[in-house]
Amino acid sequence: MKKARSAKRRSASKSKRSAKTAGKNISRNAPQNFDQYLATVPQPARPALIKMRALIRSAVPPAATETISYRIPAFRDNGIIIWFAAFTDHCSLFPTASIIASFKNELMSYSTSKGTIHFPLNKPLPRALIKKIVKARVAQQPAKSHR
Repeated sequence: MKKARSAKRRSASKSKRSAKTAGKNISRNAPQNFDQYLATVPQPARPALIKMRALIRSAVPPAATETISYRIPAFRDNGIIIWFAAFTDHCSLFPTASIIASFKNELMSYSTSKGTIHFPLNKPLPRALIKKIVKARVAQQPAKSHR
């Protein structure tokens, strides 16, 4: 006589399948480039994000390329230089904790966390400060090795 499987066992395996399937759906829906990311950004934040992108582009090395990393836009050149993103009420810059610590006096009027700076949408982006932060982050990058 066969034993019936317990409901717990079935639901556990079902939830594992759901998690795997959900992960695949997430990666399928993840933006593959800046334009796809921009399409998901709420309208009030789009112009600010486009300006932030231009500011970053002007401060990174010419060889730096755009990429999507952790589902948000980033610039890379021998590794990720900086990430940036937009939300309904702010744009964020992710320059690493050490950069934020080194600019803490200049960032006092902005909301920060360990690795993030929030620039509110109701104020103009601090162009000079963003460029300075990006250049400091570029200076932290290891030199490219030529083989």
